[in-house]
Amino acid sequence: MFESVQTLLAEHDELQNQLADPELHSDPARSKKVNRRYAELARIIAAYHEWRQLTDDVAAATEMAAEDESFASELPGLTEFLEVAQEKLRRLLIPRDPNDARDVIMEIKMGEGGAESALFAGDLLRMYLHYAESKKWKTEIIEQTSSDLGGIKDVQVAFKGNSSDPAEGIWAHFKYEGGVHRVQRVPATESQGRIHTSAAGVLVFPEVDEPEEVEISQNDLKIDVYRSSGPGGQSVNTTDSAVRITHLPTGIVVAMQNEKSQLQNREAGMRVLRARILARYQEEADAEASVYRKSQIRTMDRSERIRTYNFPENRIADHRTGYKAYNLDAVMNGALEPVIQSCIIADEESRLDALGADE
Repeated sequence: MFESVQTLLAEHDELQNQLADPELHSDPARSKKVNRRYAELARIIAAYHEWRQLTDDVAAATEMAAEDESFASELPGLTEFLEVAQEKLRRLLIPRDPNDARDVIMEIKMGEGGAESALFAGDLLRMYLHYAESKKWKTEIIEQTSSDLGGIKDVQVAFKGNSSDPAEGIWAHFKYEGGVHRVQRVPATESQGRIHTSAAGVLVFPEVDEPEEVEISQNDLKIDVYRSSGPGGQSVNTTDSAVRITHLPTGIVVAMQNEKSQLQNREAGMRVLRARILARYQEEADAEASVYRKSQIRTMDRSERIRTYNFPENRIADHRTGYKAYNLDAVMNGALEPVIQSCIIADEESRLDALGADE
């Protein structure tokens, strides 16, 4: 595997030359692509140099220990550092998801459980917003439909990152969040103190960097306009500002009504539509790629129950990775990193196994 680093070293040097060229920065799309790849390779190159240095140190310590036994005590520690560095490099050389550096559009929808499900969907939204705040990501509510009790029936929120490094990308962290999130707790409307189980669904899409990435013909769109409405169906607008866009080739439907003008709702709808179409294309590509097909984490089954939030026990459990912790109160306040890292690590293990099987 490490032989491939030589090719990456040459690519890294070439990208460095491109970044020094002023003309590159006159093309924002190409500049973003080059910066992302450079940031990805920089992490690999740094790990490679660390591994090479430790390899040399172990060789030198072994040679000196043969002549002077006092140097032998250094060998176990250096060997351990080398093994850690080698495993780090090995993981970094796993082919990355090409979307890892992308920003994300997330949808959270109420599911089974009625009003309690809507309240839980609102809790999930706050959890993700707090987590994004801890990562210094920007957030934007694109569309939101609230429930009568203060919960959320449906919300679409955009997350924008601040790093070119794919490992720090929002998709790299949030792509594991899609699926059914189950909650067990005593609802606020429960007078007998009984624990209820309900659920909310989460969908995550990598956002399109430039509109040209996903070409959409106007002939492939069916656009309906109507009056927007609020909770309970009451009219909140006297003009036809709400927009429903149907992409005929895929059947994907997007509806927007948060903005006051039809043009703004149409622009927001097209933004979400492009993200959904990009995700559809990626799903089809992933289904054909063995390294993703063998992954036990990146499931495309949106009906899969991925996580349980048990409030009486203050327990959170991820059913794909076996992660379990008793700090649910902290997780709901945005301390989500250990849960997500368990998914990242499990996915790396799965893909390493897949690569080993293909060799």
